[in-house]
Amino acid sequence: MNHTVMQLVLAAIVVLPLLGAVAALFPAPPGLKGKSPDQAVLRHGVTVTGAVFVLSVVLAAGFDYDADGPATMQAESDVSWIPALGIRLHLGVDGVSLPLLVLTALLTFLCAVYGYFVMPAGPSPRAFVALLLVLEGGMLAAFAVLNLLLFFLAFEMVLIPMYFLIARWGGAGRGPAAWKFILYTLLGSVVMLLGLLLVGFQGGTFDMVALATDNGANLSHTTQLIAVLAIGAGLAVKTPMWPLHSWLPDAHTAAPTAGSVLLAGVLLKMGTYGFVRVLLPIAPDGMETYAPYLAAFGVTGILYGSLACLALARTGARGDLKRLIAYSSVGHMGFVLLGISTLTPTGVNGALFANVAHGLITGLLFFLVGALKERTGTTDLDALAGRTGAALYGSAPRLGALLAFGAVASLGLPGLAGFWGEMLAMFAAYDPAAGLSRPAYLVCMAVAGFGTLLTAAYLLVVVRRVCMGDGTPGERARPALADVRRYEIAAWSPLVTLTVLAGLWPAALLGLTDPAVQKLLAGGS
Repeated sequence: MNHTVMQLVLAAIVVLPLLGAVAALFPAPPGLKGKSPDQAVLRHGVTVTGAVFVLSVVLAAGFDYDADGPATMQAESDVSWIPALGIRLHLGVDGVSLPLLVLTALLTFLCAVYGYFVMPAGPSPRAFVALLLVLEGGMLAAFAVLNLLLFFLAFEMVLIPMYFLIARWGGAGRGPAAWKFILYTLLGSVVMLLGLLLVGFQGGTFDMVALATDNGANLSHTTQLIAVLAIGAGLAVKTPMWPLHSWLPDAHTAAPTAGSVLLAGVLLKMGTYGFVRVLLPIAPDGMETYAPYLAAFGVTGILYGSLACLALARTGARGDLKRLIAYSSVGHMGFVLLGISTLTPTGVNGALFANVAHGLITGLLFFLVGALKERTGTTDLDALAGRTGAALYGSAPRLGALLAFGAVASLGLPGLAGFWGEMLAMFAAYDPAAGLSRPAYLVCMAVAGFGTLLTAAYLLVVVRRVCMGDGTPGERARPALADVRRYEIAAWSPLVTLTVLAGLWPAALLGLTDPAVQKLLAGGS
């Protein structure tokens, strides 16, 4: 595809959601209002997010996949914006950012489709759609910009709309959860900004491509240590890395379905993407120093998240299913951090694969939990498994089958997307980069392997309790539940299909990320 066309497509992907957000605040033109103004604005959200998703597919179709093509920045545009500060509007995609860009466009579109039929209780749908589109614009920009300060602006741009989505359209405890979310992430972002400014001023540029090509040559060892510590702290909060994760369960539990899907499916990926795009190529010496600590925090998160989920899943614990899936995300992102910490192409490719797989699988799980709450009025595990609970295999078998599918995909069943990223992360821990302690990483690998067993344990308990119920069959008096509806099939089937395809054909994604990862780790050569 023509380079100019690719440039325009990428620019439109970033700008269109923001223009759509502004348009959503105005009344619909005559003839487009449909049955009501609320329906019109919800349809507007579906239209804009659908157009962005189509453009992302066009961008992917025009991408050069030959040889070293994924290692090269494509659809690149570079325009001066604030010359006094050296800030340029530099956009581009490579094999690292393209999958995340398409994933973001897909999940936002599916959230808009689902929200059209099941609008969360709260204020005006007009504000909901506008905030959803601003959120999409910030997420897409974070994966497309190639300037450190623009990356920071995009990184921060998502906080306000997500705060209001939780605070205004969330469930019980939404106020404290929203404040906790924004205070944690803002505090981390302040520290991250100081690190980004240090790198930009010491390196002589804020351009991420130029800094990555130099591979930290203009940054002293001390500067790299400080930069990795500062920037890594902000990224770790968003990831979320144990012990900076405590905002996540509250935010997920209170958030509406669309908020939970995008929070787990995209926002967490912005943190790990920053490790790969910014810290690995720009401050390699600093990353080598802190890599064992990153691995230790990652595997601690795997173990902690799994044990927390086991505690929530047991009978009588009054565990919340949304909270359980949130804690499971802490464990899954621990595998991503373990893969990045190995500083090897295998580990980083595994981390990027796990990023995409987690977005697909956890997005599906949060959609399913949202549907369960709509039908039963609760996400309490004891209530769902009790005498008047769900028992999905009997009352809504297709919904039960989808929940079981999401669970086995999340536990890493071979043949599904969740398997490859975790396997590659542990495989890389068996043979980390030169200079890293192999015995320490072997311990991390063993702990991560034990974490996979715990993951299987709690997810199978959840499937048994929710899909089959507690007690004996004769004691059950299950209410009739609506099975999967047509709009739910439309919103969920792409996630199911991609989870299977990525599991059966991992080379499609790994072949895209590997050239770009090799180049990042080699300093652009």
